[in-house]
Amino acid sequence: MSETPRNLLDLDREALAGWFAGQGEKPYRARQVLKWVYHQDVDDFEGMTNLGKALRARLADAFEVRLPEIAMDRESADGSRKWLFRLADGNCIETVYIPDGDRGTLCVSSQVGCALNCTFCSTATQGFNRNLDTAEIVGQVLLARRLLAANSERERVLTNIVMMGMGEPLLNFDNVVRAMNLMRDDLAFGFARKRITLSTSGIVPEIDRLKSVCDVSLAVSLHAPDDALRDELVPVNRKYPIAELLDACRRYVAGEPRRKITFEYVMLDGVNDSDRHARALLRLMQSVPSKVNLIPFNPFPHTRYRRSPQERIDRFREILFRGGITTITRKTRGDDIDAACGQLAGDFQDRTRRRMVHLRKVAEGGKG
Repeated sequence: MSETPRNLLDLDREALAGWFAGQGEKPYRARQVLKWVYHQDVDDFEGMTNLGKALRARLADAFEVRLPEIAMDRESADGSRKWLFRLADGNCIETVYIPDGDRGTLCVSSQVGCALNCTFCSTATQGFNRNLDTAEIVGQVLLARRLLAANSERERVLTNIVMMGMGEPLLNFDNVVRAMNLMRDDLAFGFARKRITLSTSGIVPEIDRLKSVCDVSLAVSLHAPDDALRDELVPVNRKYPIAELLDACRRYVAGEPRRKITFEYVMLDGVNDSDRHARALLRLMQSVPSKVNLIPFNPFPHTRYRRSPQERIDRFREILFRGGITTITRKTRGDDIDAACGQLAGDFQDRTRRRMVHLRKVAEGGKG
């Protein structure tokens, strides 16, 4: 029985050129194939007419271009769009498009679920199944772009990518970096570095590693100005506390005086939104080239949190702004279709790690 062809979307330019070299072909063949797939939307190797017939046959034996299946496609009243994409193993992930004037941002998932258990995030309640491979990350972008282009009013408005969907991208480092290489490659998607943002909960060693291999913008999910509170909201803080995280952020922007870290801060009523919290956050931000995105909490079923009142968010922003920190209150988009920040849940065939630990404890008579 012949092996299943590999998904071509798994290969960045270097890897594809290496395959061609192994076939005794010139590396420029990789350029030709990338242009067919990413510029011409040609998935059938027979349609790649500047390649010889024998080479097309070898490509067809070794590869296929396999995109996720569309399990759901919903549009918000504000124009945001959420897709549920089904993967080959039956798991589903969510990808969200957010239009804003001449800007269009795609929020891309990196894992099926998430293992970090941030208490205010819907994805965390679902548990963790596995990392996405490079093709599954790239496939979200390619398929979304094609779906958007099918509507002539939205053609070419995909301007920004944020690795801010389901999962912690730095815990899927190699696959995410390969995907971002394709996002930046002029032969593929051609996004400028400032148009791609990776959002992390703060995996310090991988922040340092990222700086050395892939030049993209960095956003950090902070959500608390002190370790005690952040330990509760973002449990990975127990391993990488705020001081270590901010040191890594300073290293990330070192040597680039115009670059800033974006710090994300979800506004939770009575939890992290007081004047005292704002002043503590201000002190932290003054030590790092930074800007702050305040995110009104987006509720999901069974959460214990509530969104901070607008007047409290405005007061919090004012304290930071008067302290010299660029601060934006993120507009809530797509909440009517559960596409807003923190609401992505997906559909997993098998929830592992935390769920398995829970079941084992229950079976042993302990607490879940």
